Amino acid sequence: MPKITFLGAGSTVFARNVLGDCMCTPELRDSEIALYDIDQTRLAESGQILAAIKKATGAGVSIHSFLGVENRREALRGADFIVNAIQVGGYDPCTIIDFEVPKKFGLRQTIADTLGIGGIMRALRTIPVMEGFARDIEAVCPNAWLLNYTNPMSMLTGYMLRHTRVRTVGLCHSVQVCSEHLLKALGMEDALWGRRELIAGINHMGWLLELTDAAGRDLYPEIRRRAKQKNAAEKHGDMVRFDYIDKFGYYCTESSEHNAEYNPLYIKGRYPELIDRFNIPLDEYPRRCEKQIEGWKDEFSALSAQGEIPHERSHEYASYIIEAIVKGEPYKIGGNVLNTGGLIENLPAEACVEVPCLVDGSGVTPCRVGRLPEQLAALNRTNINVHLLTIEAAFTKKREHIYHAALLDPHTAAELSADDIIKLVDALIEAHGDWLPRYTA
Repeated sequence: MPKITFLGAGSTVFARNVLGDCMCTPELRDSEIALYDIDQTRLAESGQILAAIKKATGAGVSIHSFLGVENRREALRGADFIVNAIQVGGYDPCTIIDFEVPKKFGLRQTIADTLGIGGIMRALRTIPVMEGFARDIEAVCPNAWLLNYTNPMSMLTGYMLRHTRVRTVGLCHSVQVCSEHLLKALGMEDALWGRRELIAGINHMGWLLELTDAAGRDLYPEIRRRAKQKNAAEKHGDMVRFDYIDKFGYYCTESSEHNAEYNPLYIKGRYPELIDRFNIPLDEYPRRCEKQIEGWKDEFSALSAQGEIPHERSHEYASYIIEAIVKGEPYKIGGNVLNTGGLIENLPAEACVEVPCLVDGSGVTPCRVGRLPEQLAALNRTNINVHLLTIEAAFTKKREHIYHAALLDPHTAAELSADDIIKLVDALIEAHGDWLPRYTA
């Protein structure tokens, strides 16, 4: 049976989903599970919840906990699969810094975990930790697969694939729910069964390129008509992505609150009415964090009091990937991989792209997509510029590359002058203090 190490096991809800899924999978029910975190309380809570799931499912897994950096290598030793779900710096102080310092410069954000100045800073404080993971993996489990769920996905996965020897694939659940969410939102549930789709692009901006019903009919003409009609008729939670359909012709994987800050079009100081028009929830991520923190104690008390916690396998990719590799049976995912060999022809070779991948006994094999419609590739490239320059900054430790990444970020550059962007970067580096490594001038 495989050994599965979960890095960031204090992310209890996510660990519960992924590892609970494994306990519900016949081939994985007797796995060895290693939980690793640097927070003793959260690690203990996760261990307690998973033990209750084990009891309810009757799984034969063994569960061991490892606290602190000094025990990380032992947690990884002999692992076959590693799930990464860390958040370096947490909500307080680092996420607060990512939102509050830019506000002083007049820059507002919604999520700030993937792109924008917040995404850049999150990557820069996370990559050094993942470099430490890589050194340990290379030493004690060099053949393991790292399943990365941590954001900013493209920057972190791209770094691991370009600058370490760790076999890595990035995973995001927005891919597998994309078309279902769209069809339900537009009242087209009758097209759900037997539908076929093609999604490709980059993480959080992967494009639903093709969508047909069970009879092979193209659903996009009706989708375009209904999406435009819905945006004109009512306020709802997906107005930015529906506007993408109107302006660029296609829907994308991640939510409207995310995509509102991936371009220069929707959050604009000179056009404050756009916030209301497109129902954009500024400061959404801090609100979510605060709500989750406030609610977790009650949720944990309720869960732990049960003794046994039933679990049904979720749509998260991790258990299906592990199962496919262990059994040697094929399974298709949307994975984040390097664009080696031009999987997407009109995106850079060194970019981290999100494409269909085949998983089987040989691992994860990405599939060639070809060319994206040029307007979609152009939108992706504006984000990829930031990805590549942030990776360059993390690798070289040169501050100038942080400036470059921020200067070319679509939302930041649309709102601030070049001089103010450099001042903002300096202010964020100072505010983060020891959460960041030192960068040379």
